[in-house]
Amino acid sequence: MQENEIIALIRDRDERGAKALLEHYGPLMRDIIAPILPDPRDREECLSETAMRVWEKIEFFDPERGAWRTWLTALARNAALNRARHNRRHADDAEIPSDQPDPDPTPEEAMLKKERWNLLCRALRTLSAKEQNLFFRKYYYLQSTSQIAAELGTTERAVEGRLYRIKKHLRKELGGEEHA
Repeated sequence: MQENEIIALIRDRDERGAKALLEHYGPLMRDIIAPILPDPRDREECLSETAMRVWEKIEFFDPERGAWRTWLTALARNAALNRARHNRRHADDAEIPSDQPDPDPTPEEAMLKKERWNLLCRALRTLSAKEQNLFFRKYYYLQSTSQIAAELGTTERAVEGRLYRIKKHLRKELGGEEHA
């Protein structure tokens, strides 16, 4: 079944679309979820949650704004990160002390974070497509160096070297130190 057919079935609320989504894109979503959630039960629950989000939010997918696979992987990654945060928060049900600082950023902190994000995006655009792909696999999708090396048909040492050079370049672009 083609990508467009799956999207159309999901938009039409046809359950065959949900089944096709898991058949065709389940392995991709599992690859995104696995490095973030070590527990197999959490992974399966997260996969189900991601499929449900696709079903519920399909009207937000716009092929003009980005590729289907990119949208799916972003949903899977965000669902996995949310579950990991939830697990960390509820791992210890001890009462939070009342003198604990507010975890929400102040307006100034939010503005600084946005500025840093914009600077990073500009710096990432100076990388080649292959370098961007490697950077995102390691630091956005949290894939292990060994997994990346195996999928690229290279050694872990070669991947680490490329990542080192990418980070060095980004530090230079961001105005940081030129040496590691």
